[in-house]
Amino acid sequence: MSKANGQTLSYTVVIQKSKYGYHLECPALPGCVSHGASLKESLENIKDAIQTYLLMVKKETRNKKTAEVQVAV
Repeated sequence: MSKANGQTLSYTVVIQKSKYGYHLECPALPGCVSHGASLKESLENIKDAIQTYLLMVKKETRNKKTAEVQVAV
């Protein structure tokens, strides 16, 4: 989950166990991945990675024309 403008957002993450611990990735955010020795540590790390990713997107789109669209799933 991530907070943006006071709201909480949820993201699906894919969890893979490896011999070094856990590898997590967020398919909705290309390149947003995390690692950790334990699942708990990995989940905390991916939360931080998602927040950082969203902050960078916000920074990169500042002063650019944007739009929001709704999609039914």
